[in-house]
Amino acid sequence: MTTIENSLSIFALGGVNEIGKNMYVLEVENDIVVIDCGSKFPDESLLGIDLIIQDISYLKENQEKIRGLVVTHGHEDHIGGIPYLLKQLNMPVYATRLTMGLIEIKLKEHRILRETEIHLIDSKSVLTFNSMKCTFFKTNHSIPDCLGIAFETPEGIIVHTGDFKFDLTPVNDEYADIHQMAEIGKNGVLVLLSESTNAERPGSTPSESLVGGHIEDAFRKANRKVFISTFASNVHRVQQVVDAAQKTNRKLALLGRSMVNVVSVAMEQGYLNVPEGMLIEAHEIGGMDPERVAILCTGSQGEPMAALSRLSSSNYRHASILPEDTVIFASSPIPGNERNVSKVIDNLYLLGAKVIYGSGSATGMHVSGHAQQEELKLMLTLMKPKYFIPIHGEYRMLHQHRQLAESVGIERENIFIINNGDVVDVNNSLARQTRKIPSGNIFVDGLGIGDVGNMVLRDRKLLSEDGMIVIVITLSKSDGEIITGPDTISRGFVYARDSEELMNEINQLVITTVNTTRSSSGNQRSVLKQSVKATLGKFLYTKTKKRPMILPIIIEV
Repeated sequence: MTTIENSLSIFALGGVNEIGKNMYVLEVENDIVVIDCGSKFPDESLLGIDLIIQDISYLKENQEKIRGLVVTHGHEDHIGGIPYLLKQLNMPVYATRLTMGLIEIKLKEHRILRETEIHLIDSKSVLTFNSMKCTFFKTNHSIPDCLGIAFETPEGIIVHTGDFKFDLTPVNDEYADIHQMAEIGKNGVLVLLSESTNAERPGSTPSESLVGGHIEDAFRKANRKVFISTFASNVHRVQQVVDAAQKTNRKLALLGRSMVNVVSVAMEQGYLNVPEGMLIEAHEIGGMDPERVAILCTGSQGEPMAALSRLSSSNYRHASILPEDTVIFASSPIPGNERNVSKVIDNLYLLGAKVIYGSGSATGMHVSGHAQQEELKLMLTLMKPKYFIPIHGEYRMLHQHRQLAESVGIERENIFIINNGDVVDVNNSLARQTRKIPSGNIFVDGLGIGDVGNMVLRDRKLLSEDGMIVIVITLSKSDGEIITGPDTISRGFVYARDSEELMNEINQLVITTVNTTRSSSGNQRSVLKQSVKATLGKFLYTKTKKRPMILPIIIEV
């Protein structure tokens, strides 16, 4: 698929009408710039899938136009897909110091760091490509070093906000550059792409600095060990945990690979200040007085293999949660994770722990990193765009963001709610959405990328629900007579020893089916297999109301 000559095109390959795997693309004449490359985690229906990334077939077809990947910040839904992208399309990567440090960890794990061209940027950087220039502005979020991007193109200025909120008392004293945003808006913004995650929430998002006092108070009231779980990438929150541990004279242990990695990078880059001697190893926890220890761990979303989940099931080697220990959830469940989080909380209570959990507003242990309605309106007012594309959110969030844009004076016909793959083309400063490019989900399963499709997922679902039956039969190659078998093996369907009568019926039906099929169709193995599957499938559904996967194995000797 080719693009329209001498036009500006904007589209998303991930991150609209969904939460996660953000990737946005700006194409101007013969230049393509990719903004972010995230991943998202699968839900319960995607059995065995490790990660979901973008379909980049359009970028592969137009790789000679790609000038680079510009990353707004270091959250997983913005950087998680980068190694998979770079393995297929080698391109320069532009990111701030902390973001780059987190990306480098991933590139090392995938053994492609040496082949990757990396460029550090900050809010003062200017990137010039053939037909566009990129400048940047500081924003606040739940991770340091976040940037919005302004693209100067022949058609006009295109602004991508990245994830943001307006925090007027930030923990790290790095303020959003509202003056620069206003200056960009004063120069005239043609198209604004702005995040929509909290577009349903009225008011403004509270400051991250409010959380620190609540954490410190909980630390002071705790009689024994304190376990606190939050997103590893929320460096501001981690700093407040460190401060609370210091003020209450506790040592701090880190549990969970991502927590250790992020803290290491943040300390190395100067974004996290940890007093010397505060950090201890996990194996040292048991030898210290409980009231002198705090443990910062992953697993705030109930992930089964994360540190807190394993602690809640007494399955962590070097640490354990004992009665009267305090466990703090410094987060709110992401929609879809409520069940997993509730299970962990139940397990913690069974262990006798004191648990602080619930919405951030109720406990004071969490505030969002995303702008709410008044802040979204402020961004729209500062930028004053002619056209608006709400991004980063499910449809209801995009819809609410459109209504906010209308309320501050943007014409409804100038607002585009798009799906991944929908293209907004701009010619002579007039925008329209009339075409699509290939887009969708690519599943990562172990080392495989994109080799798990709907048929494989259907089979996995079938196996998980009704199990499988394997039928092994040995036939004579000369005359097709059954020599041995059938041997029936049940896995996840019925327990064979308790179902001898059913197994005998299955074996007898298979013998009859094979003999009948041979007499009418000869000894073609494919025909025999199909006949056994069809006949046995109907029989088992009639008898058990289940549809197990049936695998006939026919051996000729």
